[in-house]
Amino acid sequence: MHPSTREIRLAQALVEAADTLTDGFESAHHLRRVADHCVHLLSARAAGIMLIENGRTVSLTGSSAHEETATELLQAQRGGGPCLDSYSSGRPVPQVSIRAARAAARWPEFTERALAHGIEATFAVPLRRDQRLLGALTVFSPALPDDSPGNAAELRLVQLIADCAALGLHNNTTYVQCRTLAGQLQQALSSRVRIEQAKGMLAERWGTAADHAFVALRQYARRHRMPLDGVAQAVIDGVADDAGLRREAGRADDEGHA
Repeated sequence: MHPSTREIRLAQALVEAADTLTDGFESAHHLRRVADHCVHLLSARAAGIMLIENGRTVSLTGSSAHEETATELLQAQRGGGPCLDSYSSGRPVPQVSIRAARAAARWPEFTERALAHGIEATFAVPLRRDQRLLGALTVFSPALPDDSPGNAAELRLVQLIADCAALGLHNNTTYVQCRTLAGQLQQALSSRVRIEQAKGMLAERWGTAADHAFVALRQYARRHRMPLDGVAQAVIDGVADDAGLRREAGRADDEGHA
C-alpha cells in the first residue's frame, strides 16, 4: 500500500474507531470495522476482537476478511492464546511464530487451529480505557514474524487503533446513559405537567382548592392501582371517572373534618 494511502486509511480507522455517538449503534458492526482496518493496514489474513467482562468472554468479533477463520481462532483461545495473554497482562503480545509457539507447547489448541488455516504469526494488544481492560484485539498473519523495526511499529499502530476503539465503546456507553437519563427526566417533567394541568382543571370545575383536587387524584390512583399521571391524562382527555374522583374528594373532606 502506498504510504500516503496507508496514512489516509489509518486516519479513517482512528476516526471510525472513536465515532460512536450515534443512535442505533451496534458494537458488533463497529468492532468488525475496526478489525477490517487492521487487516487492510497490515495486509494480514484476518483479525479479531474479544470483549471480556469480569473474566468472562462476552463477545467475539471477526474481520469481514476470512470472518469464519477469525471467529474460529478467537473461539480456539478459550484454553489460552494471544488475546487472553494480552488481556491478563494488560500489555501487548509481540509477534510470535505459530510454529515456535506450538513447539514450546504454548496455546496448544489455538496453534493447531491457526496452522490448519495457514496462519504463521500472530500478535495481540489490549483493548483498554484508562486502567479498565475491555478485552483484546489480535491479528493473524500468513507470514513469519521477523525482528525488523516495522513489526514494532505495526504493534504500536494496532495498539493506537485498539485504544481508539475502547474510547469509542466507553463514549457510547456514556452517551446511552445520558440519553436514558435525559429521557427519564423529560418523562418525569411531562408527567408533572399533566398532573398540574389536571389538578387545575378539577379545581376549577369543582370550585375548590388545587391541593384538594390533587388529593382526590392521588387517592383515586391509589385505590384503583393506576399511575397518577395516567389518571391526570384521563382528566385532560375528558374521559376520567368524574363520579369516582368526586367520591375521593368527598372522602378527603370527611377525613379533614373528622
